[in-house]
Amino acid sequence: MRIARFDDGRIGVVTPDGTGVVDVSDVVGASTSEWPPVAMNRVIARWDELVGPVAEAVGERDAVDLRTVTLRTPVPWASKVIAYPVNYHDHAAEMGAGYRASSQGFFLKPPSSLSGAGEPVVLPRVPGREVHHESELALIIGKGGRGIPRERWKEHVFGYACLLDMVVRGKEERVFRKAFDTFCPVGPWITTADEVPDPEWLEMQLWVGDELRQSASTRDLVLDLPGMVEMASAVMTLEPGDIIATGTPAGVGPVVDGDVIRIRIQDVGEMSVDVVQGESGHAAVFEQEYVPPTASREAR
Repeated sequence: MRIARFDDGRIGVVTPDGTGVVDVSDVVGASTSEWPPVAMNRVIARWDELVGPVAEAVGERDAVDLRTVTLRTPVPWASKVIAYPVNYHDHAAEMGAGYRASSQGFFLKPPSSLSGAGEPVVLPRVPGREVHHESELALIIGKGGRGIPRERWKEHVFGYACLLDMVVRGKEERVFRKAFDTFCPVGPWITTADEVPDPEWLEMQLWVGDELRQSASTRDLVLDLPGMVEMASAVMTLEPGDIIATGTPAGVGPVVDGDVIRIRIQDVGEMSVDVVQGESGHAAVFEQEYVPPTASREAR
């Protein structure tokens, strides 16, 4: 199934042809007035008992045209967003990085940076700096756990989604530059793991407007999907709804007001996100001049 969160926090199932969504909020016990908004976390944690009633409701109810709803981020209250930097060799080359995710480990993005396919990326007011797109596959954790061995990683993954890891380029702390609101669009929905035949062999592309900028496969990852689950769970307990951002390939580049970013991942989905200029986000540290690595400049 493809599980979406839309409008005021409703939860639905996207139709097989991708044109409609069936509201199952009542079936899964999702309240639009709930705070914090953890309905999807509960759905994921209880999926084994909910999947039958959800499937029955989908078979009996009419779908709403997907074009008439606003797609929100599927899990707005993930306890953590775990991100692996420099996890493709070609991206390391373009950024002039001498390390890899396999030796560097991961960092965390704040859940407040999450947004959905129906919401824009809002650029902070940082004159002289570029904001770059980074296309990534997202793993959504289903069954929590600590110390998960790599051979059992699939038992702990609920599904997959498209993810954009937005960043202000610079030399300041990585999390600081990646933590702005709307800097982690995830969507357009969660495709459950049973519908993705081979997650370790997925083609991924990203366009800005009509320009293809990124194209890669998860088979090219430095630290593979089993390794990422194993490494993260070695350090901390994974919880239902946690998100793992698996890293971006070469081709990262700037976006500006008016751009449209489109990301497509085989067997997972496709989402287009508008880019708009915001008025907030200025911080004194960004007044320092930043010159990108030579390889990065040549790549653009």
